[in-house]
Amino acid sequence: KTFLFTGALSIDREEAKDLVRQVGAKVLSSVTKNLDYLVAGDKPGAKLSQTRKINSIKIINEQEFLRLIK
Repeated sequence: KTFLFTGALSIDREEAKDLVRQVGAKVLSSVTKNLDYLVAGDKPGAKLSQTRKINSIKIINEQEFLRLIK
């Protein structure tokens, strides 16, 4: 699975990326058709609007991310 983060998270961004890597998933740096999950925090940026144009990407919040990753 692949993840991308946008907006402010309550946990450190690097910590979130480490959680992704620990479960064998990948962190992407931009929106692509290969993206599975966009984790949208407070005040998300342009990545959110870009993601909405690709129907196959699931947009989740930080709490959903933490439940999914554990």
